[in-house]
Amino acid sequence: MTVETVSRPAAEPAFDRDWWRGAVIYQIYPRSFADSNGDGVGDLPGVTAHLEHVASLGVDAVWLSPFFTSPMKDFGYDVSNYEDVDPIFGTLADFDRLIDKAHALGLKVIIDQVFSHTSDQHPWFKASRQDRTNPHADWYVWADAKPDGSPPSNWQSVFGGPSWTWDARRRQYYLHNFLSAQPDLNVHNRQVQDALIAASRFWLERGVDGFRFDAINFAMHDQALTDNPPILDGGGKRNRPFDFQHHFHNQSHADIPAFLARLRQLGEAYGGRFLVAEVGGEQAQSEMKLYTQGPDRLHSAYGFLYLYADTLQADLIRQGAAMWPGGAGEGWPSWTFSNHDAPRAVSRWAQGRDPKAFAEMALLLLVALRGNVFVYQGEELGLPQAEVPYDRLRDPEAIANWPETLGRDGARTPMPWVAVAAHAGFSKVEPWLPIDPAHIDLAVDRQERDADSTLNLARRVIALRRRLPGLRVGDMTLVEAPEPLLIFHRGAGADQVLCAFNLGFETVDWALPDGWRVVEAVNLAGEGRLPPMAGLVAVKG
Repeated sequence: MTVETVSRPAAEPAFDRDWWRGAVIYQIYPRSFADSNGDGVGDLPGVTAHLEHVASLGVDAVWLSPFFTSPMKDFGYDVSNYEDVDPIFGTLADFDRLIDKAHALGLKVIIDQVFSHTSDQHPWFKASRQDRTNPHADWYVWADAKPDGSPPSNWQSVFGGPSWTWDARRRQYYLHNFLSAQPDLNVHNRQVQDALIAASRFWLERGVDGFRFDAINFAMHDQALTDNPPILDGGGKRNRPFDFQHHFHNQSHADIPAFLARLRQLGEAYGGRFLVAEVGGEQAQSEMKLYTQGPDRLHSAYGFLYLYADTLQADLIRQGAAMWPGGAGEGWPSWTFSNHDAPRAVSRWAQGRDPKAFAEMALLLLVALRGNVFVYQGEELGLPQAEVPYDRLRDPEAIANWPETLGRDGARTPMPWVAVAAHAGFSKVEPWLPIDPAHIDLAVDRQERDADSTLNLARRVIALRRRLPGLRVGDMTLVEAPEPLLIFHRGAGADQVLCAFNLGFETVDWALPDGWRVVEAVNLAGEGRLPPMAGLVAVKG
């Protein structure tokens, strides 16, 4: 089976407000990308110094995980100042230089906004907890104890234990859906919404091209504080009290879309900046659709369909496609196989098969899906989940639930840049998380020199997506095929693309239909059959 190379066009299309539709976006976790000042922690200047690597992948944008001022109890997702850079990451001037260089390289920049909660060190919360009458008194979710002194409701936090913590100053409980150091904002309050919108405007004025809204379905709560019902049957493995409830009342409030409409209005005032939601939980499918419905809400949303899946099967891809059929008024999906919150896909899905072969098939499959694509740092290298010994763990959830929950640290270890350098070129000193020895041979410098590397395959498949309109923005039509085959078309007419994958463990007989030619493939071995982990993209002619 001959593979024909399709090159990237010499000139990119002119900028328009829909640049994000079908885009490939590279996620950077700044703590673990590159350390420029020798303190063992990645920073914004380190990101800036390596933007050429990101641009060489052919991606459209970078998404930066939080770099705002923070006590780092949850590594930046506990914000104490929405409008500044934490000193561990650099300065506002460093951020401005990053933006300028990214734009010069043709990269858009998307940043996180964490609007469901702040740090307990945020000035708003420090004021709010003083008494019940100060100007910020209702900026957070406060409630009286029950007559017996117990919390106001049975709500449980994601990180374990009740979602309520007692505060002696106000003689009330405050709500926190995550750590007790992350009190929930009362986003029902219009003044809170105004303040959050002002914080977003601050970054828009600095040139950001869009926002990812973290855990946005936690932004509002049931003000009646109704108890959540228990999960009476099923529910999977339960490692935390959080896993025993249906979370109908501490999240997913019906007023959230109205707040999202205000954020969309802000983005439109700045030329149509891209807005994407992270949505998790058992109601994620309906919420993602709700939050992106019509022209006055967010552009896109993604959930955890793939991030927490233990196996990659054709039925899982079919499920994802069915979630977003492309109906009238429907938003646009985003997909990711790995990120900073979930074990890396190679380790979850390879199941004893060759990790390089699997990583390359997964990359080709990811860029073939209908929707935006998020590629997590190191995914272009085929990095497996890192092994982090207990005494080096930093993730509070992992430490609290060890060994049942291994946590997020294994997906957050530093990027390996130079195989023979100290600490793989990430830092001159011992980094905040250890570098797994298994990552050394996968370092960027070694893969740069190898034409058959996963890195160079990533560049080819991303270029292919940019080259073929059917692959970037076309519809997705599934073709009936038995497991473990996954066959689908993207686009229509002259732009139609055929995608075929064997997600299983054994070779399957399958022949490319007449009239098609392969333009990219991984793990093929001859005509008329698809070996395990083989994948191809074909066009007509």
